[in-house]
Amino acid sequence: MTPTRIAIAGLGAIGKALATRIAAGSIPGTTLACVAARDAAKARAWLDEAGISAPVVALDAFPHHADLAVECAPAAIIEEICGPMLKAGKKVMVLSCGALLPRPQILELAKAHGGQIIVPTGALLGLDAVTAAAEGTIHSVRMTTRKPPRGLVGAPYLAEKGLDMDKITEPTLIFSGTAREAARGFPANVNVAAALSLAGIGPDRTTIDIWADPGVTRNCHSIEVDADSAKLTLAIENIPSENPKTGRITALSVIAALRKLNAPLRVGT
Repeated sequence: MTPTRIAIAGLGAIGKALATRIAAGSIPGTTLACVAARDAAKARAWLDEAGISAPVVALDAFPHHADLAVECAPAAIIEEICGPMLKAGKKVMVLSCGALLPRPQILELAKAHGGQIIVPTGALLGLDAVTAAAEGTIHSVRMTTRKPPRGLVGAPYLAEKGLDMDKITEPTLIFSGTAREAARGFPANVNVAAALSLAGIGPDRTTIDIWADPGVTRNCHSIEVDADSAKLTLAIENIPSENPKTGRITALSVIAALRKLNAPLRVGT
């Protein structure tokens, strides 16, 4: 079987974990084709130090090297990552899936050129069940997120409302609205809500409450789904990575999704 050539956009906590696993041969059927990073020299130095042999290239060069690109970068550059690959009829695995909601043109590119956008489970759970329920009728989807205040720092919504996370001393509801609104206000914090909405009834009918809670040390998500096939109540507490906005399980979810690409046994929808 010809290995799937993987490109990685971004060498933060997730990108580094992914590059290390692929380069070590821990994900059968894949090879690390190339990486892209904001600071190419820094990326090259890290790769050399880690003993990983892969070129550092520009994002628009990805289609020349890879079959699938994994987006591990700031949501603001998602079009620069997805555009070249999708126009070439290739695949992109998107972690910043909240960035897809205000950019329908990315999905249109995939449709027009035979490309594919893959959204891994990431830091959530139960997406298989929600996707299955969506084949019937889902009446409502509600999500509640609790994060340490420092895990929300930098969100545009906080600046807009003048909210200072350093002043949060007790659990505080800082946002209540739709997944679409949450993705716009918290682009680096609630991709889980966007993924849930894409799996289920869409970003305008999926609702989310976001709490800044100094009493928690993990990123906590609970979901309630009411459908004609099942009533789902799901909860997860994610241990943050070195980046407090991202759970450790997110990188592992990407690795698991890549492992499924060429696995002789595939479990889950």
